[in-house]
Amino acid sequence: MLQEERFLRIRTLLSTLSRVSTERIAQDLDVSRETVRRDILALESQGILRRVHGGVVAQGPEPEPPLAVRQAVSAREKRAIARAALQLLQPGQTLFIDAGSTTTLLAEALSSLSGMTIITNGLNVALKLAAADAGRNTRNDVILLGGRTDPAVQATHGDTTVAEIHRYRADVALLSPVGISVHSGATSFEHHEAAVARAMAAQAKELILLADHSKVGQASRVTYASLADVGTLVTDAGARSLPAFSALQAAGCHIVVA
Repeated sequence: MLQEERFLRIRTLLSTLSRVSTERIAQDLDVSRETVRRDILALESQGILRRVHGGVVAQGPEPEPPLAVRQAVSAREKRAIARAALQLLQPGQTLFIDAGSTTTLLAEALSSLSGMTIITNGLNVALKLAAADAGRNTRNDVILLGGRTDPAVQATHGDTTVAEIHRYRADVALLSPVGISVHSGATSFEHHEAAVARAMAAQAKELILLADHSKVGQASRVTYASLADVGTLVTDAGARSLPAFSALQAAGCHIVVA
């Protein structure tokens, strides 16, 4: 078996198992433990895996914490980003908004407006907008997309959600990525979250990303928009000192600092 094929088999094992023993790899590949040791060292040097006692674990992007946890992190910066994003919108626009801690704060800021059509898969986004409209004569039209529910991110997702997105055209998609970088563009950790974001970006005239400084220069598992597709990145002042901030500017990304 060629080395490239062994590497592929090891990576496949890691994609399905959180931890793989050295013995399991040797048995699956039908090679010696010494060959496995050399392959593990090579893959570790590439950042693919990490050695632990008796085996290896995958080395890669970590999943985002639950929404309830993320809402408490960098809340001040995220509120500033939401306020700055609000200034980029025009009365009467149709908006796509995905689920996330920053976009939930954007929903709070949007509640001061009326006459907007807001299409979202975020349960918190829809609820905050609907609650703000209670008792008002002029309201925003809030559309919650159907689909499977994910309690961790408090959102809908899946084929039904994506199909519903394609029924609409929006002026602006306001999305909150897990990471934004020159080479990887806008990325998400979960494939189903990326599918929703990709559909929203495709069905909108303009794409605005909301990302605090911790996400600038980072890349997660799934790209849903290239940097060329991003109309504006809204971030906080903490991003200015990052090399990735300058790299994004040099690549032509329009950045608004809250």
